[in-house]
Amino acid sequence: MSRIRIDAVLIQAVIAGALSFAHLHDLAAAAGQDGWKAWAYPVSVDLLLVAAWRRMRTTADNRAAWAWFIIALAASLGANVATAGLLDLSDVPAWLRILVAGWPALAFLGGTLLVHSPQAAPTETASVTAATLPAPSEPEPAPDMTVERAPEPAAPELPPAPAPEETAAPTPAPASTPATTVPPALLDHARKLADTHHATTGSRIDSATLRARLGIPAPLADAISAQLA
Repeated sequence: MSRIRIDAVLIQAVIAGALSFAHLHDLAAAAGQDGWKAWAYPVSVDLLLVAAWRRMRTTADNRAAWAWFIIALAASLGANVATAGLLDLSDVPAWLRILVAGWPALAFLGGTLLVHSPQAAPTETASVTAATLPAPSEPEPAPDMTVERAPEPAAPELPPAPAPEETAAPTPAPASTPATTVPPALLDHARKLADTHHATTGSRIDSATLRARLGIPAPLADAISAQLA
């Protein structure tokens, strides 16, 4: 952590700041700004000085910063001179009262312009960088190249295929119908239905009626009907 070194310049700055602060307070109080308002004027002047000085250090060629720095310095020096006996503080002229009353708005305008105004981009750095960078070299044109395509090898001649002998087409074998297996319980139940049907109607039950009563597919009904015959 850096330490503050007390030297003659720092002592002079403290003395000058204290005297200027007191003179600005006395002038503001004489111009009708009593109480805390008189103490606010020195703070306003010093803040404008600091803002202008910071902007001057950031950008060297800044006329607005120089102008506001001179205005704030003139206000500070004017208060020092006016309170040195050249001005009757008991009878302050009207123009000075107007100037003191309008100072807060003027200081606020200057501080706003100094803080929020855009900074000029450094042009020297950009020019030096552009000068040091080598110019892009143009690409060399590629030499003209002619690509010759090799001839494709001729396909070998194949002997003619022998004519297929006429053979009789094989007759398809008849599709065999898989045998349907009837569960014994289902067969017993179908036999009971057949007996009841025969007793009621006096005729043998057919496959369609058996399929409707049992709710089974046709192949299974046919197999049961064949076993009941």
